[in-house]
Amino acid sequence: MLQLQKAMPYPDAFHKRIPLAGSRRRSYKLGMDDLSTDKSICNKTVTRDEMQALTEPGTLTNCNLEDEDLSKIDLSGWKFELCNLRRTNLAGANLEDTTWKSCRGGFANFTGSNLSDAVFTASDFNNASMKRSTLEGASFERCKLTGVDFSDVKAIDISFKETLLINVKMIGISFRKANLERLDFSQSDLRKCDFRMASFENCSLRETIVDDARFEGADLRGADLGGIRLGDASRFRGATISREQAAQLLSEVGLMVR
Repeated sequence: MLQLQKAMPYPDAFHKRIPLAGSRRRSYKLGMDDLSTDKSICNKTVTRDEMQALTEPGTLTNCNLEDEDLSKIDLSGWKFELCNLRRTNLAGANLEDTTWKSCRGGFANFTGSNLSDAVFTASDFNNASMKRSTLEGASFERCKLTGVDFSDVKAIDISFKETLLINVKMIGISFRKANLERLDFSQSDLRKCDFRMASFENCSLRETIVDDARFEGADLRGADLGGIRLGDASRFRGATISREQAAQLLSEVGLMVR
């Protein structure tokens, strides 16, 4: 019988280097008996077959799932903490009510997965694909999502806070009436997004693509609008901006405000 350790407290600070499970080792055949009393599996390399054998949701802590094919399986209710999910294939998986804390999953594939009510905290999923996934009620806080593709997602009531969203594709997502705090959308494709009556605090919209986006009633005074051409500024009709932002927009076409 494997002796599994209880999960140790993990660091909660974003941007700190997170200790992960090491490179792939000879894997063990896990089963329900391998779950500790608190239903956790720690410090293991886990395969698709082993995950399918675990019929009840539990917690994976500091486990290695790199390059693993977990597509189209039911992982609803599972918790992933300090796990390595780099290039993991989760396409079409049922990931409803999952929790992802302090994980690293660069280039992970969530295409077509169900991430309803999933919670992502202090995790790095740079360049992941979430195309055509369901993100209703999902939340992301203190995450790094640089380069993520959110094309054609179902995203009712999705929330982001203190998160890097640089160079992402999120066409047509609604942020209507949202309070957006410390979000960096720099260089992202935000075409057809709905920001009506949203408020921005310490955010960046620098060099974003905002064609056909809506900002009526939005408060943009807490957003960096650098790199927005005056032609694009018409997209902000009905929004509130500061005098400094107005001067910045005019300076893009060589006009000086005194």
